[in-house]
Amino acid sequence: MSAGSGTGRARSARSLIAVFALTRCLLLLCVLRVLVVPGPDVTSDVSVIYQGWYEVLKTGTYPLDDVTWQYPPAAALAILSPSAVPFLDYASGFFVLALLADALVLGLLLYAARRPGRSRAGARIWVWGVALLGPTSYARYDLMVTAVAVAALLAGVRHPRTLGALAAFGALLKVWPVLLLARAPRRAWAAAAVTAGVFLLVCHAVAPGAFAFLTFQRDRGTEVESLGALVFHVARHFGWEGRVQLNYGSVEFLGPYVPLVSTLAMGLTALAFGWLLLWRLRARRTGPGTLADAAFTAVLLFTTTSRVISPQYLIWLVGLAAVCLVLPRSPMARPAYLVLAAAGVTLLEFPIWFSHVVASDWLGVLLLFVRNGLLAVASVSACRRLWRSTVPVRPLPVQRVRTGVFSVLVR
Repeated sequence: MSAGSGTGRARSARSLIAVFALTRCLLLLCVLRVLVVPGPDVTSDVSVIYQGWYEVLKTGTYPLDDVTWQYPPAAALAILSPSAVPFLDYASGFFVLALLADALVLGLLLYAARRPGRSRAGARIWVWGVALLGPTSYARYDLMVTAVAVAALLAGVRHPRTLGALAAFGALLKVWPVLLLARAPRRAWAAAAVTAGVFLLVCHAVAPGAFAFLTFQRDRGTEVESLGALVFHVARHFGWEGRVQLNYGSVEFLGPYVPLVSTLAMGLTALAFGWLLLWRLRARRTGPGTLADAAFTAVLLFTTTSRVISPQYLIWLVGLAAVCLVLPRSPMARPAYLVLAAAGVTLLEFPIWFSHVVASDWLGVLLLFVRNGLLAVASVSACRRLWRSTVPVRPLPVQRVRTGVFSVLVR
């Protein structure tokens, strides 16, 4: 590498860190209510719900009587984490820890990009993606989970067992990181099984109610921001008699045909995972980024087809997209930038114009069509690119065609 090139890369890194510092100061000002973003207060989940769970968890039990507790047992660690900064109130401590997790992800991406053939494009995706999503990024513990997932994928390129252990820990925080193992070797799966087994046994022994989240999650319906909810947003303009209501911790549609649409959404998710299984059986070619590409595609499919697409889910996708673009020759550039655009639209639909989404007026429906449309296109694009980059094309059978005294081989 030439001196000029090294200087240019150093200048680029400094510029990226400066943008990070500026945008994160704005995010902190928003969650601390110094700057007020229009729409509902996104910090209430931390100051009311998380802090309420914190008080229960401190007594040595999970929130057994709260149906909004829909998270695996290790989520208790994220909820209890503000106790590590006792000189701050609960909410402020949580926001500071979110900032530290955010900075950790940026540091990991910049460190990974130092190796030959790698790119800082992933770090740029992360810096702008979290910023575009707005204060919701710091008002949910999903950023901490994403930090674990990013660390797992970056380590997994050379250390499969570390990938497995971190993926298992992430899954015990919020389930979805289990999808990081979509293309992982057996050593990673073995490490994941051991880590998960030991951790679950400890959680079950230490506090009752470690598995209560399974029942609470099962009973969720169709959330107003999901792909399936578009059916009811449109149907409300044609006399559909259902209603919008806070249910199981999110704003959902309730009424005729909602169970049917929820079932269809779960069926669509099953089809998506069927495709992933088929791909896993057919994939033959692998590269340095295949592990991350497969994880990104799997989580993208899970998110797009889910009954619930909460705004913070975009943090997962931004983090995994960032890892893909750090690694060399990733085919995921297009779906990654579609996810980045979806993050920006998500800020508009929540919290800024969430009242329009709840009312199903033309602006709310338009925002959801654009955001969910971007996710749907990104999902299809990611699937096609993953398939083309890993599944060899079968040659057509060779046939002998006689033309007079000559014979030619035709494929």
